[in-house]
Amino acid sequence: MSIILKNKFQADCMREAGKVVFHVHEALEKAIKPGITTKELDDICAQCLKEHGAISSFFGYEGSFGAGPYPGNACISLNEEVIHGLPGLRKLRSGDIVSIDVGAYKNGFHGDAARTYIVGDVLEEDKKLIRVTEESFFKGLEFVKPGKRLYEVSGAIQDYIQSNGFSVVRDYVGHGIGKALHESPEIPNYRPKDKGGGVRLVPGMTLAIEPMVNTGVYAVKVLDDLWTVVTKDGKNSAHYENTVLVTDGEPEILTML
Repeated sequence: MSIILKNKFQADCMREAGKVVFHVHEALEKAIKPGITTKELDDICAQCLKEHGAISSFFGYEGSFGAGPYPGNACISLNEEVIHGLPGLRKLRSGDIVSIDVGAYKNGFHGDAARTYIVGDVLEEDKKLIRVTEESFFKGLEFVKPGKRLYEVSGAIQDYIQSNGFSVVRDYVGHGIGKALHESPEIPNYRPKDKGGGVRLVPGMTLAIEPMVNTGVYAVKVLDDLWTVVTKDGKNSAHYENTVLVTDGEPEILTML
């Protein structure tokens, strides 16, 4: 599949979708507290999307390996859950960390961003995990410029994560984004072996860059629900993502205001 470059009108549409994602995360961050259920957080996501004239990019998304359509509006993953956690009756507890991935579809285009939040009092190691995951995104962002190679982004992310004693998930990667939630290119958060430098970045590319970082080993597995991805060793994981536009100069983060 070829990479789809966005013109000014299309980029403007993606800015609108990105703004919605930002506002949803604002609402979710305010609501996160011990005792709230992941279903209640999902309902907040749905309501906020509606208020901003958007729908969820994820609800009804067809999974692989017979998983069926995704049943939530946001992916809500607790502690050792890496991505694709299913909203339900599970209550947040003090000491948890919760990763929430939000996708908004508006005016024919998607915006996509994930954050990991703390719940109450958490371990210092988990605070560091969340901080390093976010910082690794910005280390990669330094290379999102015309003429740079994609795997320069990937390598910068990996190097920063591993230098801080954490590991990079290999089985799931970032992606291009636009009219489709998942477009080319795939964006690994590690430096692939024997694949050259990856595609050369050019203005008009829109990329969902999303480090997924584990406290322990990088290996993961999928639970019996065929959606939820967890760390293989049961240790905690964090997720940070933004939708980014490659410009003639510095990159523009479409999911931040």
